[in-house]
Amino acid sequence: MRAAAIQHDIAWEQPERTREHVRPLIAKAAADGARLIVLAEMFATGFSMQPERIAEDEGGPSEQYLLDAAAEHDAYLVASIAQRGPDGNYRNNAIVATPAGTVTRYAKIHPFSFAGEHERYTAGTERCTVTIEGLRVSPFVCYDLRFADEFWALAHDTDVYVVPANWPTPRHEHWRALLRARAIENQAYVVGVNRVGAVRELGHSGGSAIIDPLGTVLAGDDPADESREAVYCADIDPATVRDVRAKFPFLADRRG
Repeated sequence: MRAAAIQHDIAWEQPERTREHVRPLIAKAAADGARLIVLAEMFATGFSMQPERIAEDEGGPSEQYLLDAAAEHDAYLVASIAQRGPDGNYRNNAIVATPAGTVTRYAKIHPFSFAGEHERYTAGTERCTVTIEGLRVSPFVCYDLRFADEFWALAHDTDVYVVPANWPTPRHEHWRALLRARAIENQAYVVGVNRVGAVRELGHSGGSAIIDPLGTVLAGDDPADESREAVYCADIDPATVRDVRAKFPFLADRRG
């Protein structure tokens, strides 16, 4: 399956404007043959700590937008959205929207306490893997990337991890290193998508990448594109995951 990492800017707390802005980028990815298309964390609003202002109900306009794009392009869309659940709690949900009109939601397990996210958004409690036409896809969100044990727990049943993010420029090298580490140690593909653009004085430097199970960057992680929008595409194949794990059976030696 061809995957696309859409590195995009976000109009701060202006979801309608951002949804229109990324529409041609999604179309560009689809025109390049991508059927797994990944956008950034809180793709329509930015990483806002004002959920009472920007969060949508589950099934709201940003989720419906992803479903509409999935149907239009016969593709699978992944992005995170600030949502209000039926229990009234706010969550940072990664959405997997399918062309058939179904939705899977993964709630970010590790809210970013450094920015107070844990005070505004309820932490998720369950990991998630979705099978898409034989490809086993496990979504995480931004800060989750720092917690290797979450990825390890799903490794045997995962072909590709997808990680939408709003990762800031001062820790750009952490993002790059952790994406490759998660791919290498779990012998799986990683599609990491970081936004670009600034929020007040805090910049975001992209570094979106598609990485193979041996840690090779297939697309993205391009210094020339670190401050600008880009669409990165590469082919991912579950057979490659099986072959790498058979040749180098390192997962069998993992304890715990």
